[in-house]
Amino acid sequence: MTDFPFDAVGFDLDGTLLDTFRDLGAAVNYALEQGGFKPVPVGTSKDLIGGGAKIMLSQAIEAQGGLPKDEFKALYKKMLAYYSEHNAVHSAPYPHAREAVAELKSRGVKVAVVTNKFEDFARSILTQIDFIEPFETVIGGDSMGKNADGQYLSKPHPDPLIEARARCGGGTFAFVGDSTYDVRAARAAGVPVIAAAYGYCDKPPHELGGDAVIDSLDGLISALEGL
Repeated sequence: MTDFPFDAVGFDLDGTLLDTFRDLGAAVNYALEQGGFKPVPVGTSKDLIGGGAKIMLSQAIEAQGGLPKDEFKALYKKMLAYYSEHNAVHSAPYPHAREAVAELKSRGVKVAVVTNKFEDFARSILTQIDFIEPFETVIGGDSMGKNADGQYLSKPHPDPLIEARARCGGGTFAFVGDSTYDVRAARAAGVPVIAAAYGYCDKPPHELGGDAVIDSLDGLISALEGL
């Protein structure tokens, strides 16, 4: 074990570790077509991923006139059912993702995934692409339960990051993500955050508010050391 400034590092999934927008976009379009809506360009799903699948579908439907709540709920369930069967068709790790995680592990650093994707989906994808083994834990958007208003305690809420640090044994913790949800969660949890400029950023990367910005996971180790 070498000297390194962090005991554990957490990663967002979509747009940070994995390029997943094609499969998510296909699921959104499946639901839109089931509901009689026009499909949207798959690339537009990149702009909506940070908030989770429900927000992705909701915004696509609202742009075409909207739906009553019960009808939207039914379409959302169809989308999730489709995605559960087609979530790793095109999804794959970003360049240098496996190497960066392996390098952290070799330095004695524990790694975790903290995503707004449902935990079962996240675990399924990571398992299918043979990339789940390095991670101490996978925390999804539904892993922390719901608040009194019935909303999942997912990012930008700090609880998932706080839990990830605890499951990694505590100590110093940094987070890597590509959206304002990630940065806000890290700030609320009191941990440093690196912005992934190559991801699905919902703001220009240098405006996300990260402590550092990387253009590739090849630069992650030096960025963490720089913090």
